Amino acid sequence: MKLVITGATGFIGAALVDYLVSHGHNLVLLVRKIPSKSFLANVSISLWDGRTVSDWCRHIDEAETIINLAGEPIGHKRWNESQKKEIVGSRINATRAIVEAVNAADRRPRLLINASAIGFYGDRGDSLIDESAAAGKGFLAETCVKWEKEALAASSANTRVVLMRTGVVLDKDGGALARMAAPFKLFAGGPPGSGKQWVSWIHRQDVIRAIDFIIANPKLTGPVNITAPEPVTMRQLSAYLGEAMGRPSWVTVPEFVIKGMLGEMSELVLSSQRILPKKLMEAGFSFTYTKVNDALRAIFTGNRPGQESGIPQG
Repeated sequence: MKLVITGATGFIGAALVDYLVSHGHNLVLLVRKIPSKSFLANVSISLWDGRTVSDWCRHIDEAETIINLAGEPIGHKRWNESQKKEIVGSRINATRAIVEAVNAADRRPRLLINASAIGFYGDRGDSLIDESAAAGKGFLAETCVKWEKEALAASSANTRVVLMRTGVVLDKDGGALARMAAPFKLFAGGPPGSGKQWVSWIHRQDVIRAIDFIIANPKLTGPVNITAPEPVTMRQLSAYLGEAMGRPSWVTVPEFVIKGMLGEMSELVLSSQRILPKKLMEAGFSFTYTKVNDALRAIFTGNRPGQESGIPQG
């Protein structure tokens, strides 16, 4: 199968490329600059600017699936007005260009998988949320609504559109876990805020496997929550992270301190989102990691579920 992928050098995209190549797919990566990493013969590179339809659109005619992961990272810089415009604009512009190319293609792709996030739901307290829930409030929710609207413009009888509402993705070498683990390395880890806020997480391997599952299951369409089936509170997540790293989880940072440090960006760590991946579960997707302690153990010790932990105590 030939696939076109944007955001292929990011935390999820890089792992996805390796997975798809290992499964024999032919890939075209739309990138802003030529990556230093060398790829196998069945991976080709095409330059794009993330907003304009140009020569790269010829690949859309030949592809079965488009996977659009492009967008400015949300947690790398403080959310001033300029950064917020970049977060929104990078997603809207890239998606709009992809959709324009899809709609103009002589041979439309069968599937557009477009990134989104559980930020769509906003802060929902203890409520258990699935894909049927309405959008919430806040910057992330507003961003996701606009982002998804752009992607849905590609939907037709020939092209199904899946909106991946991804939770907190856990794995080594990047993502939210790298930032969360830093204070634990200094024996200063613990839950931010009250610790009662719900965290809907997923191991990066299961994100990649879920994308593959979506490609193979034509009945999956519209919003699909990409989260593990057992969300945890921030206090539980912090305790399991400390256990996996062999560090205590005892330092709490009051909510007012976090808001003072991060401003509006504190939404990332203080919002409560208890999300269920209802569509994936009903379609029969089998998660490798359903429990966050198993996921963290695998990340830090290499032990998969069912193996002895080997976790140092202390």
